[in-house]
Amino acid sequence: MSDPVASFDISTLPEPARATFLAQRSALEALREDISRIAEDNAELTADNARLAHLVKEFRQALHGKKSEKLAPEQRDLLFEDLEVAIADAEARKEARERRSNTGDRAKANRNIGRLPQHLPRIENVIEPADVTCPCGCGPMTRIGEDRTERLDIIPAQFRVIATVRPILLGCVRRFF
Repeated sequence: MSDPVASFDISTLPEPARATFLAQRSALEALREDISRIAEDNAELTADNARLAHLVKEFRQALHGKKSEKLAPEQRDLLFEDLEVAIADAEARKEARERRSNTGDRAKANRNIGRLPQHLPRIENVIEPADVTCPCGCGPMTRIGEDRTERLDIIPAQFRVIATVRPILLGCVRRFF
């Protein structure tokens, strides 16, 4: 069965229609590539799911099977290791697929949330209780730690008065009297 779009003679079309036709043809080819990529990803995911389901089935059998079929704890640990390896492998494949599909996305923003720069001046306010004696009367309470929080404070523009004082000097006072 031949593709009617591929066998169409575009030389008979006017220039604007030809450009539109070529753009739609390239978009169709891109869609076909996307469909084949999605089909490959789907096949990989189906194989991964089948493998993980088999491992979970073996693990459940080892954990909840009949006493004669139960494994020793050392053998059960081996199943745990197989399951962990399979999960790590599946996660690595998932990350690789995400990286492959998100190649055009921009990088994640590098933000500094919760850590204030060390070069800023700090004013430390210590809030002490009014009375440090134990309520039962056994003596002073012991400090076991502290809760420290920091917040950014901005001082807006400040108005101030700058006074300039120039002394007025007088020579000899006797001259006037």
